[in-house]
Amino acid sequence: MIIIVESGASKSDWCGISADGALHTAKLAGINSAVMSHEAIKAIVDEAVPAVNPEGEKVDEIHFYAAGLINDGKGVPDAAKSIDAVFRDLCPGAEAHYESDLLDAARSVCGHEPGIAAILGTGSNSCFYDGEKIVKNVRSGGFILGDEGGGAVLGKLFMADFLKGRMPSELADEFASRYKVDYMTVVQNVYKGSAPSRYLGEFAPFIMSHYGKVGYVTELADRNFRNFIERCLCSYDIKNNPVGVVGGFGYAYRDILVRIGAEYGIRFSKIIAAPMEGLVEYHKNSH
Repeated sequence: MIIIVESGASKSDWCGISADGALHTAKLAGINSAVMSHEAIKAIVDEAVPAVNPEGEKVDEIHFYAAGLINDGKGVPDAAKSIDAVFRDLCPGAEAHYESDLLDAARSVCGHEPGIAAILGTGSNSCFYDGEKIVKNVRSGGFILGDEGGGAVLGKLFMADFLKGRMPSELADEFASRYKVDYMTVVQNVYKGSAPSRYLGEFAPFIMSHYGKVGYVTELADRNFRNFIERCLCSYDIKNNPVGVVGGFGYAYRDILVRIGAEYGIRFSKIIAAPMEGLVEYHKNSH
């Protein structure tokens, strides 16, 4: 039995691969060992493992992927020590591996072949992957210093224009009537809220619903993708390597991304919403 976990802050996807190749999946709350108690983590794992291993097979491998996990080859990363202790109790003898969400994206869209991998969700990231490991990474910078192309930055650009009165009045009025976006509420959520990037990213569907209908929105969204391509993807050898994309935002607006990418000579290999299917294939083909 191999167990694969792809965890974000709000949800986690689990898949168990039985010895006969059968797949068992589950979706649970996200695991963030930096802020969650041992008991909270244990409760999620205690529910997940039986769900993806219904026959109680011996677990040989665990592959856990999450943002902020950097494996330097010197043992279990500090950020994964809490969950590792839980796995050791529940799956004794299993070989556990902890890796970043960027490596899970690369393995998902590139498999064992070299290529450029990108994450386009609420945030963004990218790397060049040599078929085994990440060998180059243009740092994301987060939604304040980077995250170009992602939903949060689109929301940030839109919100900044809204607050300064730099968009068509009809659009501003529609936005204001749908959301509570008075100045102090916005400032509170962005500068003192617990999840400012998620807050800004929640406006992306509204914004993109006007794509192709309101020139201001079309230009803003195109610029967001162009910034990602020019500031991130063009730092890699895009002429000789395909680009694979993982993330709900990139997948939802893949037609726009492909059209703009073609202007730069980018060849997209895969654009998928979530990495699990590709991770399953990767780990199956690793044996």
